Amino acid sequence: MGTVWRVTLGAVPEGTSVEDLRAGVEGVLAEVNRQMSTYIADSDISRFNRAEAGSWHVVPEGFAEVLEAALTLAEQSEGAFDPTVGPLVNLWGFGPGGRRDSEPEQASIEQARARIGWQRLTWDAAQRSLQQPGALYLDFSAIAKGYAVDRVGEYLSQQGVGAWLVDIGGDLRTQGRKPDGSAWRIAIERPVAGERIINTVVALQDLAMATSGDYRNFFEKNGLTYSHTIDPRTAQPVAHHLASVTVLHTSAMQADGLATLLTVLGPEEGMAFASEHHLAVFFIVRADDGFREFMTDEFRLHMEQAN
Repeated sequence: MGTVWRVTLGAVPEGTSVEDLRAGVEGVLAEVNRQMSTYIADSDISRFNRAEAGSWHVVPEGFAEVLEAALTLAEQSEGAFDPTVGPLVNLWGFGPGGRRDSEPEQASIEQARARIGWQRLTWDAAQRSLQQPGALYLDFSAIAKGYAVDRVGEYLSQQGVGAWLVDIGGDLRTQGRKPDGSAWRIAIERPVAGERIINTVVALQDLAMATSGDYRNFFEKNGLTYSHTIDPRTAQPVAHHLASVTVLHTSAMQADGLATLLTVLGPEEGMAFASEHHLAVFFIVRADDGFREFMTDEFRLHMEQAN
């Protein structure tokens, strides 16, 4: 997934060891990668992306779960979230093909744009079968990392671990409480490139958290900043003033996908979506004199618990 993972345990159950649990976690992550990594040539998703037009593909259960969640978010957001946006992400230099330092040609953008569209997918849920309409490229990078967090957490619970924190590249989920009885306290960074500054602390118990921002992965050219988050509706990097979005949810997969969705929508549309769907969301928006913070009532509860 191009990042690091970290697991914190409240205690190690009798009859097992840290080494055993580490091996199990690595097995879970390897399975997710085999199914959904576009960086692995023979993964399920890579084979689908290369498949002939009109071909049908029976996909694993995990793949199916992520696909269905992604399609639901695409429908709810009217395409602001789109699991087929990969060709544009790659063209702008934020995919497996490597980085770029300038805006692509408009003709190339239009060619990539012609290949995307979640509505082109035909999905038979009963058979777990997906049709490749032709040249369509699935990319689960905005949701599969959260799914992996969920799977690792479930594995730990199955092994008898009562309290844990799973963190994969900043997407995290907690279970139970720390050994001292307190909730897990998680910091949200201030969205400043090249710095690590705590902006806010939240208290989490049996909750997941995902943050999406424009301050870590971007390139600059001629005074303009190009974010790694591509708006499928415009085929361009997002260009609004929303610097950071944090979502709390019972599912890390949902938190991950929603953080990207809200980043694409921006501060006004995003807050309206969050309010409509009763989401626990925290926005940091750039202003001329610094930053402004906005949050839903559902999020404010967890800030109050942490203070």
